[in-house]
Amino acid sequence: MKKVILSGSTATGDLTIGNYIGAIGNWKNLQTEYDCFYMVADLHALTVKQDPKVLRERRLSFFAQYIALGLDPEKNTLFMQSDVHQHAELSWVLTCLTPMGFLNRMTQFKDKSAQHAKNINAGLYTYPILMAADILLYRADLVPVGEDQKQHLELCRDIVGFFDHNYGEGILKLPEPYIGKQGARIMSLQDPTRKMSKSDENPKSFVSILDPLKKIQKKIKGAVTDSGSEIIFNPEVNPGISNLITIYSSFSGKAISQIEKEYAGKMYGHLKVDLADLVCATLDPVQKKYNELMNDQSALVQFMSAGALAASERAQKTLNDVYCAVGIR
Repeated sequence: MKKVILSGSTATGDLTIGNYIGAIGNWKNLQTEYDCFYMVADLHALTVKQDPKVLRERRLSFFAQYIALGLDPEKNTLFMQSDVHQHAELSWVLTCLTPMGFLNRMTQFKDKSAQHAKNINAGLYTYPILMAADILLYRADLVPVGEDQKQHLELCRDIVGFFDHNYGEGILKLPEPYIGKQGARIMSLQDPTRKMSKSDENPKSFVSILDPLKKIQKKIKGAVTDSGSEIIFNPEVNPGISNLITIYSSFSGKAISQIEKEYAGKMYGHLKVDLADLVCATLDPVQKKYNELMNDQSALVQFMSAGALAASERAQKTLNDVYCAVGIR
């Protein structure tokens, strides 16, 4: 049997080339080798105040972008998190097992609390438990994670330990991290010391998958670089140009050393122009496919319904085992 992989993206902000390189691009490469479950994490989006109309539209948009970016609904289980009620149910069981001290260690809660000081809600505090439920429902063997999510996966593994201790081993599967070999961390175009974020308040800091091609050209050509002039990959010394080299390598498939050789003696502007053209050439067919999907939303909804049904069937088996173990079945 194929090993199971589970991942998803929270339905906030705009999906960016950073999400594509660091996550969705890797997902696409895994869909033939693994049994893949990929969700739009709309329940997680509620930890931040949302405009209901915007969230409703964004859910559908994210799902369409998944498919447009290469995730085949026939090869993967693609679904909306909120369409599978077992996520919320298992999350409550796991919440009752998780010590507050473990949640207090979560550095992302501190970061997000600073960002959303006027809305520090309980969901913001406990969402790593919902994330654990997301993973454990499908008995995932592997979870693609970036560096900033490793702590949450460790908490998930701790929660499996709490459950095993209280109710016996073998009911929940202990997941392992899957970290892509390349492009795991794409940085902001305006501050290359920070990770590119789809929720960044400065739209010049990221390239959205759905940005008009002229805007993509402008953003990349306006990316912050460094005081030097040589196109050399050294993130500690030249974070700006190193970030652009990483993006170029990810989109072209060329090794970083090959890119350095090709641009030896050239200026930063040469790389920016070529990179802008490359990103536009890659995203143009993606945007066309996306528009086709959004213009035929009945087909899109059918994909969502089929994915939710398949995910629910898998999730219910795990939930039944958990409920039997804890004594409410």
